[in-house]
Amino acid sequence: MGQAYFLTKTAHVVFVIAWMASVFYLPRILVNLVEAGDAPAVRARLLLMGRRLYRFGHVMFGFALVFGLALWFGFGISGAWLHAKLALVVLLLVHFVVAGRWLKGVDAGRALPSTTALRWFNELPVLLLVAIVYLVLVKPAFLHG
Repeated sequence: MGQAYFLTKTAHVVFVIAWMASVFYLPRILVNLVEAGDAPAVRARLLLMGRRLYRFGHVMFGFALVFGLALWFGFGISGAWLHAKLALVVLLLVHFVVAGRWLKGVDAGRALPSTTALRWFNELPVLLLVAIVYLVLVKPAFLHG
């Protein structure tokens, strides 16, 4: 593989890491919102942070997607492992969007789930990420169809 492949792959990984930072931190902001109670200044700051983080995450996901598509179509990356990985990435994206909708709901006056539920929600991306990294690194033989 040439230099273009490695530059594209590097860009993809960097933007995925940036997106994952927002995937991991946005639910934590939601937990903090619940725990802030009726402190208006704290809630306002957390909402501002959440909105900015959500917007940042969308931009990072967009760049990661563009470079990922370049790897897929431009360099012929393929295999059943890739389809499994993409399915897990879709689940991560759904998780991120749900967190964003909950954040927007707070702006609209809706209540959030409990801190316990949000803490569990915050753990889901870790499990998905472990599975994604495994698929990318190992490309399991049972998924080479």
